[in-house]
Amino acid sequence: MIVIIDYGMGNLGSVYKSFKRVHDDVIISSSKTDIESAEKLVLPGVGHFSNGMKRLKELDLIDLLQDRVINNKTPILGICLGMQLFSKFSYEGNVEGLCWFDAEVVRFNVKDKLRFKVPHMGWNSIQIEKENILLDGILQSELFYFVHTYHIKCFDNNDILGNTNYSYDFTSIIQKDNIYGTQFHPEKSHGKGLKIIKNFVHKI
Repeated sequence: MIVIIDYGMGNLGSVYKSFKRVHDDVIISSSKTDIESAEKLVLPGVGHFSNGMKRLKELDLIDLLQDRVINNKTPILGICLGMQLFSKFSYEGNVEGLCWFDAEVVRFNVKDKLRFKVPHMGWNSIQIEKENILLDGILQSELFYFVHTYHIKCFDNNDILGNTNYSYDFTSIIQKDNIYGTQFHPEKSHGKGLKIIKNFVHKI
């Protein structure tokens, strides 16, 4: 069973539909019992970092996620805000994250504000930095859909699978052991996004 974690932070329906296209046993849930029995987890999210951490705390899910992901090595895919929550700290609210990556979340600091609007919204390409099973069948410079004002800044290059340029290069795909994350929305990225979802579901 794949559990898409419902912590009240947006776009669960489109994520569910995309995963359901490639796997029968998918549910949306915030139940501890469901999360404990999941074979794989998905942490989506749209919105403010501090609100995301607050909701996980209110649902009493942080220790459970720590046990499932870090101790039991359950595969997890973070999408957009979900990926950002894997970091140590975010300047969006100045709060601590889940601390699974040596990284922080910073606001876009673009120089040409006429050309590069913030939030970064729309289609942009990825530059693959390291081969990984999550990216099987994905070519350099494939386009994916982004909507975000903050981005993750990794301090360990080994965790970076891909970067994207928007005024400057920022990290858009991360991986460490069983933990995967995309800044873009694979569920909104048509065929290539569905390919990433298939890779996570069937190959990881």
